[in-house]
Amino acid sequence: MRIAFVITPHMLVTSLTNAYELLFSATQVAKIHPEFADSEIELCKVADGDQRITQPSGLSLSPDAPLSGDVYDMIYLPALWRNPRPVVKQNSALVEWVRWQYEHGAIINSTGTGVCFIAETGLLNDKPATTHWHHFDQFARDYPLVELKRQHFITQAGHIFCAASVNALTDLTLHHVQRFFNKEVSDHLSRHFSHEVRQPFDRLSYSAEENANHPDEMMLQAQLWLQNHLSKAAISMKNLAEFFGMSQRNFSRRFKNATNMTPVQYLQSRRLSVARDLLQNSNLSIKEIAYRVGYVDVSYFTKLFKDFSATTPREYRTTVRAKLFNSSDPD
Repeated sequence: MRIAFVITPHMLVTSLTNAYELLFSATQVAKIHPEFADSEIELCKVADGDQRITQPSGLSLSPDAPLSGDVYDMIYLPALWRNPRPVVKQNSALVEWVRWQYEHGAIINSTGTGVCFIAETGLLNDKPATTHWHHFDQFARDYPLVELKRQHFITQAGHIFCAASVNALTDLTLHHVQRFFNKEVSDHLSRHFSHEVRQPFDRLSYSAEENANHPDEMMLQAQLWLQNHLSKAAISMKNLAEFFGMSQRNFSRRFKNATNMTPVQYLQSRRLSVARDLLQNSNLSIKEIAYRVGYVDVSYFTKLFKDFSATTPREYRTTVRAKLFNSSDPD
């Protein structure tokens, strides 16, 4: 298995390094499993040229190899800082290389605005894709033939995968690890790389059969914004409404028409759902969990959680962990 990580100017470094280190770690963990003793993954940083590239953050990366006719099994394309169009337009050789790799069977992964590299090839025409939420409208204007799925963090079109964010790319990479190795290896990495629970790939990704989502794309963007800011304690619905160009009253009415919940109810529901997952699957303290989902006052968090789950956070953790333990016991 040969995997190429593309380095470009103006890239977000973590949009490659997260996946790189996950896959490197997967090879190390897999070595303790006899069935994978002979498995090898070669990780290679590639670029259009052989010069070290310094990024806006000041970090710099050197490629291991230039773009060439070497065939890779998988490609990772990075997210780009700010407006992606100038970088994409200046890298026509990379765009053609991506198309060539796809035609030779490579799995293509891209993150955020890096999806533009694939869209530029035309390979996403009439296919689903996603990108960073802030660039939805620009992406839709630039690539009108692409089926932009604003409500999904991950999309799959054959062997083209798009992740809306670095976190979504982590979930996507864990999906690939599970496919290449097994769930045990993937779960091991998930536990060691993230204290919080990673979302399952099939919960985040686009499925052609899924048609239950409401059609109001602006409210879908608002939902994504709220999901991405669950840990922010003070969220002003007035400011959020203004961000989407509406009065608070119109925003709340439209949000409720789309989701059957007010924005505050939706935010609270998402926060408490994440808290429930963390109580079940992490060793974080209740205070840490409350903070991670946006509640500074633990007593208030406990009250809300009890209203939501009919039990306190501590009681919930004790109950679900006992059930998980008992379910794994032999009869």
